[in-house]
Amino acid sequence: MMRFVYIFILLLSPSLLFAQKTTNELKDNNTTKALKINGDSLKVNPPELIDHSDANLIDSLWVARLRASSLDNDFQYVDPEEEISDTLNSGLSTELLKERLAHLNSTTPFNVEYNSSLERLIKHYLKTRKKSLGILMGRAEYYFPMFEEHLDKYNIPLEIKYLAIVESALRPTARSRVGASGLWQFMYYTGKQFDLEVNSYVDERHDPIRATEAACKFLSQLYNTFNDWDLALAAYNSGPGNVSKAIRRSGGSRNYWNIRHNLPRETAGYLPAFYATLYLMEYADEHSIRPQKFITKRFETDTIVVKHQITFDEINKVLNTDNELLEHLNPQYKLKIIPFVKEKKYTLRLPVNLIGKFVSNEEQIYAYAKEDLAKREKQLPKFQTASDKIRYRVRNGDYLGKIAKRYGVGVSQIKRWNGLRSNNLKIGQRLTIYPKNYKFTSSKSKTTTTKKTTPQPTPTGKYTTYTVKKGDSLWIISKKFPKVSVEQIKNWNNIWSVKSLKPGTKLKIYKS
Repeated sequence: MMRFVYIFILLLSPSLLFAQKTTNELKDNNTTKALKINGDSLKVNPPELIDHSDANLIDSLWVARLRASSLDNDFQYVDPEEEISDTLNSGLSTELLKERLAHLNSTTPFNVEYNSSLERLIKHYLKTRKKSLGILMGRAEYYFPMFEEHLDKYNIPLEIKYLAIVESALRPTARSRVGASGLWQFMYYTGKQFDLEVNSYVDERHDPIRATEAACKFLSQLYNTFNDWDLALAAYNSGPGNVSKAIRRSGGSRNYWNIRHNLPRETAGYLPAFYATLYLMEYADEHSIRPQKFITKRFETDTIVVKHQITFDEINKVLNTDNELLEHLNPQYKLKIIPFVKEKKYTLRLPVNLIGKFVSNEEQIYAYAKEDLAKREKQLPKFQTASDKIRYRVRNGDYLGKIAKRYGVGVSQIKRWNGLRSNNLKIGQRLTIYPKNYKFTSSKSKTTTTKKTTPQPTPTGKYTTYTVKKGDSLWIISKKFPKVSVEQIKNWNNIWSVKSLKPGTKLKIYKS
């Protein structure tokens, strides 16, 4: 999977990495502003809710027990307003760092080897990132127990939980410059391969549980391919093909540090960022790095499967919550709307005490949501799913470029989805394809579904004959005639392939 992750660069820029709102998030907010539901638009008064004191007591006792357990004793909090010194820890000598890295190397399956560039990176983080690292550790307390549960399920080293810091700074809606998204930075089609749904309401790449499950599956596949966790992480970043080529260019070496100079630039910095993060998190106490308190803890929350479409504003009105809490606990809902779709299970995560109140008043809450929807002046956006995968059978005359163009995807994507090492195809071969905005038509009908591909009748009347010259393209020719498009030239001259555009070819150009 070719993935270019920008998080390493962001780690070197604290104003970007730890800002509360990224540029992309602000763009997303502007794009969907018109679709978000304004609390003032709610036309119906919320229902009177009942509460069950006995059930509340049970919940509070259980949460208190968890708070007293080891789940809540990993860190000591600091006051969020407390200023943390940015001065470099003078106790971290090169010899001490070598000793600690050697210890990490002996206790992990990674090649945590000392080198001067890694030392500079660690000391740079210590000098400029102490407070930011404290913020990350606060987020980690919420996400890491869930990460560890899934990593253990797939027999993956628990240290890989730190990879999500490098990927996304533990922000579930983080988005890279090339479109990778979520805690584990999945591209759209890679997410589809691991059953992460994206539709008009939901982006499951932002769902912490589903995205973590997908990341574990993908990392397991990569480890089974390379039998080395360093190389598996490099492949997670830039794709198995780039790692394989780097091994070849390095004379067959399978040590990450030996092939690093032959990897893409992003990947060359990716593993050092992971190693530096691993060191700083494991030796946080020694460097007086303490977590800043996060909004809540995961064991203090629970989920319920929704039985009717409901908006965040309706939930806020009924339960006296706010969007900050709901967005934090339910980052997968792009428009702040939880849809209801048969055979799907969309969940709402809330603090335990509010889940209890929701369960006790489900019928009244859904009745309120239905009544509010019926009285809206502007209806909610229609729920639409993205294209599903198809199985395509190779026909006579097919080649990868032709198939890719037909379905709006790339040749490299088709090869990756089907494990192809060359461009060669066999008639009858089956290919898995994830179409992009492809419109299917009946094989019995010659009528296409879009105006661009619908054949237009050849006009009658005067026309100019143009002789194709060497270096000409349809676009170049169209620019020589005002108000004439490429599609018109193709339709007028029955051109269905650029291969038929050879020097000396006569083309009819009608007056528009």
